[in-house]
Amino acid sequence: MDYQVNYINPEIKLSSYTGKLFKTEAAFDDHLLVWLITGETKIIQADESFVFGAGSTFLIPRNQLATIINIPKDGLPHKAVAMHLTTKRLRDFYGHENARQKVVLPKIFSFHQHPLLASCLASLIPYFEMQENFPEHIASLKITEAIAILKTIDKDIDTVLANFEEPGKIDLAAFMEKNFMFNMPLEKFGYLTGRSLTTYKRDFYRIFKLTPQRWLTKKRLELAHYQLYEKNKKPIEVYYEIGFENLSHFSYAFKKQFGYSPTELMEKKSIINNGLV
Repeated sequence: MDYQVNYINPEIKLSSYTGKLFKTEAAFDDHLLVWLITGETKIIQADESFVFGAGSTFLIPRNQLATIINIPKDGLPHKAVAMHLTTKRLRDFYGHENARQKVVLPKIFSFHQHPLLASCLASLIPYFEMQENFPEHIASLKITEAIAILKTIDKDIDTVLANFEEPGKIDLAAFMEKNFMFNMPLEKFGYLTGRSLTTYKRDFYRIFKLTPQRWLTKKRLELAHYQLYEKNKKPIEVYYEIGFENLSHFSYAFKKQFGYSPTELMEKKSIINNGLV
């Protein structure tokens, strides 16, 4: 099996992947603290990308749309420990108080090598070998320890971890123009823009005069066309970054919209560049 996950409890897991790459698109309900043991992780957001190598520790805040690509490296699997920092745990830790100040912060937090954090996460590894159920009170202690260490090593982390607000109603058009490449359920898009699914669909059609599904496909294919023709990317580099599940579906949809396949577009550009037309 290429992808394996072992759980200490529902909030702490060890994943191992040995295939070519593993892609997922998410806006997590919880903050996710990740310690990358081996391999490489690429995180693509609307306006920024991050690449993390072995030994990196990073935090993906909740409700942040991102494409996450995990890649084995140097003959080793992609192996990582991930800890969910749930709102319930954080409310218990902070005493149910919202963050009092809000500042503009990086969407993905990257933590420099720190002995306290490295020791906390490394100490979890032996527990994955246990055959019996992991005691909940020990898991709770480990999560609390991790939160306390994050507070110690990053003075700004409270503005994220202690902010328990839900997304409010925002400009739908601006949000979708920025985030259309993420292959999310419409319910999630609605939630992130502060709308029920019904209100989201109604507002969407009023603004764009298309259903969300048709508009999203059109926008993703237009972006793909730009990346193939102007940025010289290959189809296999493009399809998974713009919300398509596989290359064949991408090629079919691309040809349906433009009248030619991604390969035919690249061949046409090559002929033009070589002065053959």
